[in-house]
Amino acid sequence: MHNNLTWHDGYVTREEREELHGHKGAVIWFTGLSASGKSTIARHLEKMLYEAGCSTYVFDGDNVRHGLCGDLGFSAEDRTENIRRIGEMVKLFVDAGIIAMTAFISPYRKDRERIRDLIGRDHFFEIYVNCPVDLCAERDQKGIYAKAKAGTIKNFTGISAPYEPPEEPSLVIQSDQVDATQAAQQVLDILKNAKIVT
Repeated sequence: MHNNLTWHDGYVTREEREELHGHKGAVIWFTGLSASGKSTIARHLEKMLYEAGCSTYVFDGDNVRHGLCGDLGFSAEDRTENIRRIGEMVKLFVDAGIIAMTAFISPYRKDRERIRDLIGRDHFFEIYVNCPVDLCAERDQKGIYAKAKAGTIKNFTGISAPYEPPEEPSLVIQSDQVDATQAAQQVLDILKNAKIVT
């Protein structure tokens, strides 16, 4: 199927793009239950990085499902395909020297591990946003936890579908104990220690 396809490198290297941006390309992969705080923390981090002059983009789960993954449902197979597509997309952003932040439940370890291998361990930071499911349900402004508990929504992570926490994340954020700004600062400190940003 792919025999006639060839990857074409451009005349500008990733390292040259990173030099132009003043930082390295990387993926900050926020994972956790719905309403755990992933998107909020990612957006606080993006603001901090933007103010430091970094080139960034946040990929939010709902936003991506409006377009790129609009044809997918929430079965285990569709969730895996959703994350595969996201992984291929953020890989291109990293090659462009951009810091890509993703806020996806991404419930399966094997899927997240596949993305880590695709991106490279030095440029992939898995951030586990841990929050008790009852508090996530309280925070839920969309009412999806109530629908899931009532059986209206099937295959809902944390209620009727599993979530597999990371075994060796770059950071665990207890979002019931720290606010989003503090959490974003913790991630920024990791990026500085890894010399992604200065």
